[in-house]
Amino acid sequence: MRALAVTDAEYLIDHQLKISFSDGTSQIVDFGPFLIQHPHPQHDKYRHLTNFKKFKVERGNVVWGKDWDLIFPISELHKGNISPAVY
Repeated sequence: MRALAVTDAEYLIDHQLKISFSDGTSQIVDFGPFLIQHPHPQHDKYRHLTNFKKFKVERGNVVWGKDWDLIFPISELHKGNISPAVY
């Protein structure tokens, strides 16, 4: 069985992405609450939409920054909700 992976991500509005997965499903994930509730100098720049929109799909995940400054567990993305307990 192959591991679950992100196959595509599309910017929607505000801090929301529509994320497609290798199992044929997709989820709309709102990253805004995480960015507000978990201030961190490395992540704060992604509150600005100009920077947030610079995400990429690499190695089966959604990432921000050239050194993957911001990345989330695929299992959380697949649920469509980023759990604060994960961080």
